[in-house]
Amino acid sequence: MGRQFSFILALFSFLHSSSIFANEAVGRSNLNLRAGVTDISHQVFDLHMTIFYICVAIGIVVFGAMFYAIIFHRKSKGVKAANFHESVKVEIAWTIVPVIILVVMAIPATKTLIAMEDPSESDLTILVTGSQWKWHYKYLDHDIEFYSLLATPSEQIQGKWLKGDTYLLEVDKPLILPTNKKIRFLMTSDDVIHSWWVPDFAVKKDANPGFINEAWTRINELGIYRGQCAELCGKDHGFMPVVVKAVSESEFNQWITDKKAEKAAAEAEEKRLLAMNMTKEDLMAEGESVYNGYCSACHQPNGMGLPGAFPALVGSAIVAGPAQDHIKIVLDGKNGTAMQAFAKQLTLKQIAAVVTYERNAWGINSGELIQPKDVHQLMQNQ
Repeated sequence: MGRQFSFILALFSFLHSSSIFANEAVGRSNLNLRAGVTDISHQVFDLHMTIFYICVAIGIVVFGAMFYAIIFHRKSKGVKAANFHESVKVEIAWTIVPVIILVVMAIPATKTLIAMEDPSESDLTILVTGSQWKWHYKYLDHDIEFYSLLATPSEQIQGKWLKGDTYLLEVDKPLILPTNKKIRFLMTSDDVIHSWWVPDFAVKKDANPGFINEAWTRINELGIYRGQCAELCGKDHGFMPVVVKAVSESEFNQWITDKKAEKAAAEAEEKRLLAMNMTKEDLMAEGESVYNGYCSACHQPNGMGLPGAFPALVGSAIVAGPAQDHIKIVLDGKNGTAMQAFAKQLTLKQIAAVVTYERNAWGINSGELIQPKDVHQLMQNQ
């Protein structure tokens, strides 16, 4: 008995300290649905618990009756089985009772579903576009847009570094949203089916190419909330996190002001670059940064690619061929492959720099420099 008690105590201690029982990083139990931080998520949680308790009650009644019959009506006690057929009362009972239970469950479920599908009278509208493998956010009320990409270091993914608490759940640019405002999401996709999912908001909506789906939320608490793409969308499906930072209304308004100023400064910088030539050192430094951030995962840091999966750049016809063709494939991507279009993701400076880098790195040294005005001219001619 003492050994059994010690084993049970040790097992409980293990479960309590492990992520199976509690997730200390986020301060939530992993054994139940999250209550979340929105009114809808609380409604979903309450509905979940209501259905759960109904199922528990049904289980107690059914298994209680079964075990009572097994114990007190067993053959060893001399009890003989009853012999009856087509009892009208029994037929009526096991038809009416389940119907009543289903109606009791359907009423709160219907109310919650109707509330979930009502994005009307929103204060802010965000266009969410999924693509392999990143999210694009566009604030339709403020003319602000950006891509949000995975920020987990490749060394963690490759097992060279210890994994952090937010492994594969961190991005370079989170979605910034105000609290206590009704936010409408429009979901679509550039390529395959994705699914935008944030558990704490009780929002999970498919992003389908060629279609627009709607969802909404109203965040009640400040904080950072994480989710993922919940639809198998290709080889890097697991590297497509969602990070939302909920801030106060005043902080959000200041962020909008800063982003507009940042956008105006970037446009002024591009105009300045179109009137001048960048040095090779500047192009190579910028190009290496862009390449490592956007290209090295497929083509590898040494430009040798992955045989059978991603082509090498070293010795390729693209790098050795006309610069215009090289720029075009960076701008427009290549249909039927994992090579995506970067025209909307990178600035003229970044595109010029990465093309210059690829034509002069890894011992190639073509000496050919691509300027932002060259990229701009090609885009104007397309």
